[in-house]
Amino acid sequence: MQDVATNKAARALDFEDLSVRYGQSLAVDGVTLAIEPGEVVALLGPSGCGKTTLLRVIAGFVRQATGRVRVDGATIDHLPSNQRNIGIVFQNYALFPHMTVAENVAYGLRARGNRGPEVQSTVSRFLDTVQLGAFHQRLPRQLSGGQQQRVALARALAIEPSILLLDEPFAALDRNLRLDMQIEIKRLQRTLGLTTILVTHDQDEAMSVADRIAVMNKGKVEQFDTPVAIYDRPQTLFVNGFIGTTNLMNGKVASLQNGMATIALDAGASLSLPAPAGIGLGAPVHMSVRPEQLALSSVPGPDSWKIEPGLALPIGAQLVHEARTADGTFLKIIEPRRTVVSEAARAYCALAADARPTLFPRST
Repeated sequence: MQDVATNKAARALDFEDLSVRYGQSLAVDGVTLAIEPGEVVALLGPSGCGKTTLLRVIAGFVRQATGRVRVDGATIDHLPSNQRNIGIVFQNYALFPHMTVAENVAYGLRARGNRGPEVQSTVSRFLDTVQLGAFHQRLPRQLSGGQQQRVALARALAIEPSILLLDEPFAALDRNLRLDMQIEIKRLQRTLGLTTILVTHDQDEAMSVADRIAVMNKGKVEQFDTPVAIYDRPQTLFVNGFIGTTNLMNGKVASLQNGMATIALDAGASLSLPAPAGIGLGAPVHMSVRPEQLALSSVPGPDSWKIEPGLALPIGAQLVHEARTADGTFLKIIEPRRTVVSEAARAYCALAADARPTLFPRST
């Protein structure tokens, strides 16, 4: 891939107290985010959480009810979409079927009044960047899905935008091609130094591409942090359940001392864990623990609980176990796949040595 130096420095993007209403429905509810220059931020959440609406406000396609959008501290709310210098790649590519690849990439430049050799030079430069330099004269129907996506990306980059918006750009691609395009866009973003917002409902995509993730639910941002922090230290029960796979085990706070809580699990073990703020003595709690942070054993230990082993499913280099605790909770446990395993003999479970379970208040 050829490196391309952009003429524009990376820009900071922030929005303050953004709200959007569709009739009586509040699609975006008071969202405030500050995105650093050159950063990739993913807006992640289930369908209907407001992430695409938020992207459309930034692009200028939707008018907000309250709040401001700023680029490098300057408000852009008064500007129409074609004057915001924002590049957009849509889920369905939105290529013009009657135009060649080169004409599609040149469209934004010509719409801005650019003509002549400079347009041809820019089109060639960015088609080379996305590795489609030999495809100038092809029509979109003559390209694969991945190639069409690359054309859409080249068209967005050709106007040398200050901000790049990606609206679920990989959703229509198969798994292997999706990974290739994620790597390609990440590489291009780094090369060009573009401030980028990616809208997705795919948590793996957000975790692999983004520098930070804004997890959205019902129009609000529940957590805005790095992928590692969101996975290891979720701040809400929604984020905890939406990101990755987790096990929720019920228990109560049996004692509190020196910032540590003794949790009496309904499954039959007592564990000493860091006490979160706002959880008092006797409070019912959920203990959330990732499947890879549990360990199976054939002998009981001081911090283990008895289980009834279930199915074991080999998935690549891992083995996913299902187990049931004494209080009826079903657990998923992940460990490296072994050559010989006596599942029935391993009737106890405990936290792995590096486990970092999270405690959340539980309503009774």
